[in-house]
Amino acid sequence: MDVKARIQQLMEERGWTLYRLAKEADISWSTLHNMFKRNNDPSIYTLECICKGMGMTLPQFFDVDNQMGLTDEQRQLIQQWSRLNDRDKRLVSELVDALNEKA
Repeated sequence: MDVKARIQQLMEERGWTLYRLAKEADISWSTLHNMFKRNNDPSIYTLECICKGMGMTLPQFFDVDNQMGLTDEQRQLIQQWSRLNDRDKRLVSELVDALNEKA
């Protein structure tokens, strides 16, 4: 798997720039810039930070062929979730919790 191509794909799906990814992943912009411009592969630590910033796990990152069995609706929801800021994620979580309590 081309890890950098996968990161690029995920950034495009989210409409993110390298700057936004660096901010969300809490890593320096220069680390990402060097990774793409100098053709360096990311370290495991950097990849974990990127995944965390994108709201996904390492297994989800590598699940390109949907081996986890997610429906299109579930994948879309995960993509929408990853675009939310922390405040909005908390609000959505509270809403889902409230809906589950009623069920």
